[in-house]
Amino acid sequence: MSMFVVSIEYHTKTKVKVCLDNRTDFQLYRKEVNKYGIIEGQELECYNEILEEVLIPRAKKRALHLLEKMDRTESDIRVKLKNNGYPDDAIDAAIEYVESYNYINDERYAHTYVRNYCNSRSRKRIMQDLYRKGINKELINDAIDKEYNVDEEALIRMYMNKKGYSSDNVSVKDRDKMFRFLISKGFQYDDVQQLI
Repeated sequence: MSMFVVSIEYHTKTKVKVCLDNRTDFQLYRKEVNKYGIIEGQELECYNEILEEVLIPRAKKRALHLLEKMDRTESDIRVKLKNNGYPDDAIDAAIEYVESYNYINDERYAHTYVRNYCNSRSRKRIMQDLYRKGINKELINDAIDKEYNVDEEALIRMYMNKKGYSSDNVSVKDRDKMFRFLISKGFQYDDVQQLI
């Protein structure tokens, strides 16, 4: 596949961002730009070769590195690889690679997340957190249904005790502050209102 090199941007002493006319951007080392004869304003006929020899192996290695210390979602890996300058083709190959070894599994991630945070976060807050992490709604609902078995009223009381809140002789300002705090944690309005 041949493409036109729109620009070559020198980011650091060693790294270069190559921008192609089809809106594909990728990063290489300067020596690789020279090796493949990439010149701004000219055609790039060896994109597939660069993809297979350099970008895909490097994206796979980066994805593995990102997963070394913590479990991540597919969406999280995609965003991080994109931010590291990998094109979509390399990202797709890296995701496929780590999924083939079950290193990323959004269903497992959702279940683990709910188990880890159910004693400190509301159902709604956990759902929002997982949604922001790129987990699809069906997997979130399944994980919540199977893993979240917490009495939210008891959780609200725990937060109130932790903050030293007592409904006896409390000022309107302190009550409103506690109310806002609990709502920000994702607890239901009616539950908070009743306990405050």
